[in-house]
Amino acid sequence: MLYLHIPYCHHKCTYCGFYSVAGRRDYSEYVDAICSEIRLRGDGRRLRTIYFGGGTPSLLSPLQLRKITGTIAECFDVSGIEEVTLEANPENLTPEYVALLAEMRFFNRLSIGIQSFSDSELHLLNRVHNANQATDAIHNASEAGFNNISVDLIFGLPHQSVGKWLDNLDILASHKDFGSIKHLSCYELTLEPGSILERQLQMGRLSMAGDEVLEAQYSQLLDWCMRNGFEQYEISNFCRPGFHSRHNSRYWNRTPYIGVGAGAHSFNGTRRRWNKPDIAAYVKGASIGEIPFDEELLSDKDAFNEYIMTSLRTVRGIHKPVIDSEFSSFSTGLAKQIQSFIRKGMIVETKDYYIPTAAGLLHADGIASELFVI
Repeated sequence: MLYLHIPYCHHKCTYCGFYSVAGRRDYSEYVDAICSEIRLRGDGRRLRTIYFGGGTPSLLSPLQLRKITGTIAECFDVSGIEEVTLEANPENLTPEYVALLAEMRFFNRLSIGIQSFSDSELHLLNRVHNANQATDAIHNASEAGFNNISVDLIFGLPHQSVGKWLDNLDILASHKDFGSIKHLSCYELTLEPGSILERQLQMGRLSMAGDEVLEAQYSQLLDWCMRNGFEQYEISNFCRPGFHSRHNSRYWNRTPYIGVGAGAHSFNGTRRRWNKPDIAAYVKGASIGEIPFDEELLSDKDAFNEYIMTSLRTVRGIHKPVIDSEFSSFSTGLAKQIQSFIRKGMIVETKDYYIPTAAGLLHADGIASELFVI
């Protein structure tokens, strides 16, 4: 697994807590730095998935993307690649842009950050694109030959009724290229520390949706996905059969991965490493072969808590044999602590799994925090 972080955006979205820098600028130095880090850390290992995330990777030109992908091919074995995803914003996916992406024959999956098909909701989120550009982006990508498209939407927006949320889903279903959409990520709006949205809420300009509205919107989402052939495999992720995100699914399985770029994280199975979120320092370090980063060795408790947190977000749940083989010292305590959630109907126990119900998935993070070893 290889993740590449492109920390640039046209504007900072009100809800965003990821490391990114807004404003138009020259990306060439950063592209050179990314390529330098790939050469430093490339070890010829066989990659199965690659993910360009951000930020907004589609701000890079096809020529810049080609330079990065060429460097990847030089430093890793890409002969068995399964999935290469590019995150993109609708305003960038013009017919010309997606045609050049298709000509590269490297990316086989596009993840489009639509968030909403409502102009008023997009304005609230400080998105650059409008509703027409959102629908055009799907069409342009499909026409260029991309038939594995993922769409991001957000629910739980201030003043968003259950009906308005369902309107977003129905607009998606009515799109003429709906068949090319194989994956759907629907995220509940969350309050990220330091975000514009957090400041607006603190000033009393907005109010978050209540629990009853969120639960109703999530219920509508589950029903819509069932009616439209999308199966749930994680709390926020749905796909047509066989089209789950192979890359993101491996994160939830604690598969080791390499992350390159300013602010990118890596994991080798026992140790987490993260490049410092400072573009200038990153570019300077890459130029002399010394990427600035911090790292930590995970304790047994840390590894257990991470496994519980990620597993409870999936429809598969906690695999008991994994607990018994990798976290045996915590097995008895987990079996005892989880009983209250089984009685509440949030967890179902089988021979080999603790599986979250629909209600359990909606409250997965809260359940996990109660099961953590302190």
